[in-house]
Amino acid sequence: MIALTDLLATEKLGEIMGECAAAGDVIILTGELGAGKTTITKGIAQGLGVTRMVKSPTYTIIREYEEGRLPLYHMDVYRIGPDADELGLEEYFEGEGLSVVEWGQLLGEVMPLDYLELTLTKVDRDEDARKVDFKAVGSHSEAFLKRILNGWENRE
Repeated sequence: MIALTDLLATEKLGEIMGECAAAGDVIILTGELGAGKTTITKGIAQGLGVTRMVKSPTYTIIREYEEGRLPLYHMDVYRIGPDADELGLEEYFEGEGLSVVEWGQLLGEVMPLDYLELTLTKVDRDEDARKVDFKAVGSHSEAFLKRILNGWENRE
């Protein structure tokens, strides 16, 4: 668990994640509306070197950002429901980029075999404070999580 005091800390964690990411990493973002899923994704994009503005893909489902160190595939599956298997998301998950999936717990059978899940939770006493819990599923994501935690501990 990591405690984040404000939105800048949330973005900084995301930036470290982007810096530590490798091709084929998958991040599943879980949390209520306004928990910071898109904010952390903006930080991830910065860490990858993406210069375009990152927007929530709520209505487009998938936004691709190719100009960084790795391609970033930012997905929001909130509105998809049981039709996720028809989108061909496996091609993204198994591709040469980093996949970040908001509301990824809704993927069901399309959930990749190896992924890192982040659960963002608002801290009641402060509107911008969050806590982040991590769950790595698979050896690839366990290594990714170790790189992230090491980067967070050694941040400036």
